[in-house]
Amino acid sequence: MANGTKDFYQVLGVKDSASDGDIKKAYRKLAKEYHPDANPDNPAAADRFKEIGEAYSVLSDSDKRKKYDQMRKLGAFGFGAGRRTPGAAGRSQGQGGSFSFDDISEMGGLGDLFSSIFDFGRRETTDAGTGKAKGRDVEYVVEISFEKAVLGGKVAISVPISEACATCGGSGASPGTGTSRCGECQGTGTVSFGQGGFAVKRPCPACMGKGMIPDDPCRSCGGNGQVRQDRKIQVSVPPGASDGTKVRLSGQGERGSAGGPPGDLLISFRVKGHRFFRREGNDIHVTVPINVAQAMLGSRVKVRTVDGKKVVLRIPPGTQSGTKFRIRGQGVRKPDRTGDQFVEVRVEIPESLDEAQEKALKEFAEAADMRH
Repeated sequence: MANGTKDFYQVLGVKDSASDGDIKKAYRKLAKEYHPDANPDNPAAADRFKEIGEAYSVLSDSDKRKKYDQMRKLGAFGFGAGRRTPGAAGRSQGQGGSFSFDDISEMGGLGDLFSSIFDFGRRETTDAGTGKAKGRDVEYVVEISFEKAVLGGKVAISVPISEACATCGGSGASPGTGTSRCGECQGTGTVSFGQGGFAVKRPCPACMGKGMIPDDPCRSCGGNGQVRQDRKIQVSVPPGASDGTKVRLSGQGERGSAGGPPGDLLISFRVKGHRFFRREGNDIHVTVPINVAQAMLGSRVKVRTVDGKKVVLRIPPGTQSGTKFRIRGQGVRKPDRTGDQFVEVRVEIPESLDEAQEKALKEFAEAADMRH
């Protein structure tokens, strides 16, 4: 889209009317296809994977999606063709007066949301006089197994993240050379794009928001001052984690500029489904098949719990298909409450019988008829 902005619906390949289920399905398909582990020789896949994760982190959150849709309706993706004023704060005059995205704080925090999602006019914490700025926070979506979500533990992840170039120290200039003030933004690091009654301030595309241009661009990073690398991190999954559970790793985001502190890494968990277990709140539900004889005469069956143990469950005589049994304390364990495990039995009817089985069943039926 214009000026490098992203339409998250297009990123996931869904319509803006897509249901939560459709969005989740599209995300899982794309995340599997572009996961860095599945594309070790394709650096572009890591960027695509991050882009997919960013889109899903917004569209899977009902509040963020609502605000994002408001911005789309405001025409927030069509400013690239408008007027650009180097270094200006960013207001355009039109018949409807003037409007800046700095003014939308009254709309439920849309300004901050817009900046954080689209990198437009992002406000970084800058140390006045030194130029030091805190690095950007990085959001990353991690898929975890059902058992890991319930029990907690650690998971190793590889996060594609921008790091300061080791060759030039982040300046973008070849070692031994200097930098000059950017002529596009006059050293301010920002330019303003305007169209109609709107204006938005963006990092200067010429100097990448630094305000300075390298005299001789660094060969390692192309003058950008940053390189894309995979950072391997061990993340602790809290017991009882569910879809959308987030953890913040302080100082694990992108490095700050001019020696500023690094940003944070925000991990959002997505829990994979399980072929046997399913979760409802803090309770675990399973379905166990039993045969007709077990249902009629009673039996004992071993049932697996989510922590890998097996519990012996007594099936009383005459149990009907669909009957549920509770195993207390075998659900999700949280500080305030421990859930239970519910076992639903399903009586399976054999499709065919051998001669002996058929004879025995007929005798049983005849005896039942005589009792009635």
